[in-house]
Amino acid sequence: MRSKPERLTHDYDGELVVFLIGMRINRWSRVRDWWPTFTAMPPMIRELMSDPDSGAVGYRLFGLPRTPSVLLYWTSLDKLYEYASNPDAKHRPAWGAFNRRARTANGSVGIWHETFVVERAETLYYAMPPTGLGAATALKPVTKKHASDRMHEGRTAPA
Repeated sequence: MRSKPERLTHDYDGELVVFLIGMRINRWSRVRDWWPTFTAMPPMIRELMSDPDSGAVGYRLFGLPRTPSVLLYWTSLDKLYEYASNPDAKHRPAWGAFNRRARTANGSVGIWHETFVVERAETLYYAMPPTGLGAATALKPVTKKHASDRMHEGRTAPA
């Protein structure tokens, strides 16, 4: 007999930073312009996820094929900036190479990123495999105490 799905939430306390980064392929025919940008991210993700001290705790890919993007969860804004500026990490050389190519690419590929320092995060998962923040950290059951705490914050409890 199948068990009834439970309501879950993320299990994480501490500083939380959400970093979104992506690219947009503007001219498919200019593969030489967008392919290096497209292939630069996977090695960075592997580097970050293999180093528990990096501050990156999880990621999710989305937006394929035209706007490949990554959502990354970080334990600290300082760790994110430390990685971005580290000359020995994969990001700095990739960023320099992109800037050099961009001079002649004439807009064939675009890039973007957004950084959010999260003061409070709410998650709810029902009949879902771990995803998002729950996959990046851990999951725990939503309890009556959790719902009560949300009520005391002036918000309604999850349905």
